[in-house]
Amino acid sequence: MTVRVMLISPAMNAALREARFAGDAPLDASGLRQTRSAAERVPAADRFRHGPSVRCTLTADALGLRSTAEHALRDWELGRWAGARLDEIGASEPEAVAAWLADPAGAPHGGESLLGLCARAGAWLDSLGDDDGGRVLAVAEPALVRAAVVHALTLPPQAFWRLDVAPLALTELSGRSGRWNLRCGRPLAPEPAR
Repeated sequence: MTVRVMLISPAMNAALREARFAGDAPLDASGLRQTRSAAERVPAADRFRHGPSVRCTLTADALGLRSTAEHALRDWELGRWAGARLDEIGASEPEAVAAWLADPAGAPHGGESLLGLCARAGAWLDSLGDDDGGRVLAVAEPALVRAAVVHALTLPPQAFWRLDVAPLALTELSGRSGRWNLRCGRPLAPEPAR
């Protein structure tokens, strides 16, 4: 059965501004304001889900969604790197970072490999066709959105590193297991004045 999956990345927070690896930090005041202003532009859906992180939960709440946390939508599990800044890890473990970026099966941080993340995102995405189709809207961390796109379009895992998912962007996939179409992300919140 055909399903339309709409993935919204959560709003900005301090950890994202500092280029930290996954960490369960709440939204900051700016992210909360942007999310509330985007609430009126959230598309209609039949089912609502969100990742279990504080950031996803607060984004879903601020958008006015009556959504359910779903463990499969959790952020990329980066083991001992979780919460650290990318520049810190790059300086202290340059070989490990290089191996991680080059090998989709590598997990020098002790967490989930890129292949594992893509498989988890793909299993969740493909399971949605088992229901009655319809429209599913989920607030999910950017890494999960990127992994879902890689799976849906059967891209090589290295394409993950070439995909950007902005805060409060909407990425739409429609289809079913084995055949997905992509509508690239569009911002829910208005662009900030420059």
